[in-house]
Amino acid sequence: MSNPHDERKVTREGIHIDREVADAVAIEDELDSNLVGPYVFPDPSRRRVPAAIYAVLSVVVAVVIHPIPALLPAALAIWHLLAAWPLTIDPEGALSAAAKAVPFSIGHASAAVTFHGLRARPRWSVILYSASEPPDQRALVVVDALSGQTIGDTYVEDVPPV
Repeated sequence: MSNPHDERKVTREGIHIDREVADAVAIEDELDSNLVGPYVFPDPSRRRVPAAIYAVLSVVVAVVIHPIPALLPAALAIWHLLAAWPLTIDPEGALSAAAKAVPFSIGHASAAVTFHGLRARPRWSVILYSASEPPDQRALVVVDALSGQTIGDTYVEDVPPV
């Protein structure tokens, strides 16, 4: 007689939390696997809100205490305002721009936002794999998140066979 556990196939497609469990523990929307929809990266222009808060704090400190200690929140307000870039290129746009920069057809790909320089200008770091199975090439392309232009040289390498 065969063991029933040997015949059972377990397939996992990501983490799944039962709806009842998610509701019972009041799981946050970002962690709830039952919610389906596109992920939208938070726009760095949201930095205008803390810039306004720091500016108000700076004025309050200058009036109530002294102007010298008000310089720190004023400097933070200026930096947050200068770093509040609007994210004009979404991940799909970054993937499209990166695909044009590589010499192979694209299979799997992933994009992550990074920030560069003192003003924290947003950039997409895009990793691309060739469409062959298994992939025989991969590339790293950096795309400006404001203009959609590729930045620097595209790094392409062969994937060693497994």
